[in-house]
Amino acid sequence: MTGTAAREDAATPDLLDAEPLIARGTTCLRRLGLRAEERVAVLLDNDPTTFGVLAAACLEGIVPVPLPGDLGGPEADEILADAAPVAVVATPERARRLAARHGRRGPRRRTPPPSAGPLLHAVTPDDLRALPPTDPSASWPRTRPMAYTSGTTGRRKGVHVGVHDAAWGEEVVADEHAAFDRRHGDRHLVVSPLYHSGPFRFALVSALLGGRIAVLPRFDAAAWSQALRTLRPTSLFCVPTQLHRLAAGSDDLTEDLASLDLLAHAGAPCPVPLKERVLRAAPDGAVWEFYGATEGQFTTCPPADWTAAPGTVGRARPGRRLVVRRDDGSVAPSGEVGTVWAHVPDHARFSYWRDPARTTAAWDGDAFTVGDLGHLDDAGRLFLAGRPGDLVITGGVNVYPAEVERFLLGVPGVAEAAVFGVPDDDWGQRLVAAVVPWPGAELDAATVRATLARQLGRAKVPKDVLVVAELPRTPTGKVRRAGNALVELWRSGA
Repeated sequence: MTGTAAREDAATPDLLDAEPLIARGTTCLRRLGLRAEERVAVLLDNDPTTFGVLAAACLEGIVPVPLPGDLGGPEADEILADAAPVAVVATPERARRLAARHGRRGPRRRTPPPSAGPLLHAVTPDDLRALPPTDPSASWPRTRPMAYTSGTTGRRKGVHVGVHDAAWGEEVVADEHAAFDRRHGDRHLVVSPLYHSGPFRFALVSALLGGRIAVLPRFDAAAWSQALRTLRPTSLFCVPTQLHRLAAGSDDLTEDLASLDLLAHAGAPCPVPLKERVLRAAPDGAVWEFYGATEGQFTTCPPADWTAAPGTVGRARPGRRLVVRRDDGSVAPSGEVGTVWAHVPDHARFSYWRDPARTTAAWDGDAFTVGDLGHLDDAGRLFLAGRPGDLVITGGVNVYPAEVERFLLGVPGVAEAAVFGVPDDDWGQRLVAAVVPWPGAELDAATVRATLARQLGRAKVPKDVLVVAELPRTPTGKVRRAGNALVELWRSGA
């Protein structure tokens, strides 16, 4: 089982059978002596062999803890201390940095005594490709990665689903496949970091259903376009930022997207003009939006639902039920903003690792929330308004940034937007917008504000509009709202 032979460019990834990748990942984990219910931290680059290690861990019942390679030392150490992995599988450079910080002379290759901390195993893609294959102990996942998410608290916490039998995993895969109308197909292209829950989930479902996968080592719009035209994938997952960059640089977006049965996107609001352009370019029925979090999934939004109500993130995913609640716990009527809850099946349950208090706060019977705010319309379609921490109170008026951003993304020439509050002596908080223009477009603050003033109440019109080349973003494409990244953008007068 090998990758495709035809390649137009050295930068185009191979389309590979997943079975050998997972089998070699299994060999790697078995040689480290890892057992079911233990945890392994993974700090590897975006590569098919990384997928093999993560997928093998899930099938073996070993809980993978995938981490971004660019985490600062203290942050990585905090997560590793909390997750308490038995082993860390890392690139040689990251293993050296970990070893140096913790007083070790180099990566460990044998199990250390417990007091020495986790086993450090340095490995390259070539090392993993050279391993002999070993069949995993199950055909379906027994767990999923314990990804760390900051949520609304600012402190990262691991999302843990436990370790189950293979029947659980078969149900999880069937749920995911059915949620997107069984459109994953036989060729899946990964364009986002595999340490993030969405890209790995879509790749795993495609792989376990017999599909082949290809992985871009890093996101680059030109490389993505090349891969789309060379490999002709049938499915992919992306975030709107990536769609924007592909559309901005493509000479023929219809040709780029021609092979897709499923183009799933999530992670941030998608500008209406961009979504409309992608819908026109992609094959009928291919463009699906969804709303979910590291913790779990809430909605799916096929093209017809979005076309009927632009801006929605869809209806309750099959097997789930959405409810919007007021602060007192009562159910909010349609149109009223409140906290979004999802009633989910048993296989979708999770807990926060070593944090029973947060777990209890997230669940009410079979319903959970991640604290996001939104409202339902009369047809059961969900519209998001942000998170409580995003709320801006200006002059005594509550303003939800997501609502203003939706209108901003409808202003001609605006490609991306972020709305936030900064301290203000008169208003309490001053509403600010940062906007990125489409290539070739010219924007000025006065025109943007005047356009919004015809559509929104005075309190919702940003007092300052910054025209910037780009917004601060996380590696997964979300606007970086944590910390002071947006406030610093405003202070710099960018």
